[in-house]
Amino acid sequence: MNMTEHLTELRKRLIWTAVVFIVFFIVGFVFVRDIYGFFVNDLDFTLNVISPGEIIWIYFTMASVVAVVGTIPFFCLQAWLFVRPGLTPKERKVSLSYIPATFLLFIGGLAFGYYVFIDLILPFLLSLNDGMFNEIFTVDKYFRFLLRVTLPFAILFEIPIITMFLTSLGILTPDFMRKTRKYAYLILIIIGTMISPPDFVLQIVVAVPLIVLYEISIFLSAFTFRKKQRKHEAFMDSDD
Repeated sequence: MNMTEHLTELRKRLIWTAVVFIVFFIVGFVFVRDIYGFFVNDLDFTLNVISPGEIIWIYFTMASVVAVVGTIPFFCLQAWLFVRPGLTPKERKVSLSYIPATFLLFIGGLAFGYYVFIDLILPFLLSLNDGMFNEIFTVDKYFRFLLRVTLPFAILFEIPIITMFLTSLGILTPDFMRKTRKYAYLILIIIGTMISPPDFVLQIVVAVPLIVLYEISIFLSAFTFRKKQRKHEAFMDSDD
């Protein structure tokens, strides 16, 4: 393909992705009451609205979350279809396996972040009140805070897949990850501090899974690197 044909193909993939996003957005908009009910079912307090804009905001927010989650696997598939002509048969098979893993890790990150928020962060913050204030929780503030906590986990849970992909491209090596481990730990602890309340125990609870993810990423990077080295050695031996 020439440049124009590549751009045409890319536009077609993006248009299909946008169509799927809109479809999931409509589905989320239609079922927003059920989705909202799921998130507030276990709350011990009532959420309030203080302006008409908050009502439509929650509709668009819930629908957008559904659309993003539902579109991720399709977007990854379209990206794979776009680059597929330039891949070897083995590369196509390996890269295709990344799509379900990417989706499952994203969902796992959202679920873990939601669990941490509901069972750890929210009870801790409410315990600080101790009868000092009259609690009025608005829909806007509550869900903004919820998304602020859960979305970083969903993104950070993609680290193992990103690590394997970069290792397969030769951009990243397990040795480099081991050498920079202490700096990575520091960054992850800072991230854990930013998305958790100012309580040492909770910050540790949030940071430890992120550190475990990094160690898993090193293992997967080493596995991918060894596999790549064996293929390279086999290729060099075949030339001899």
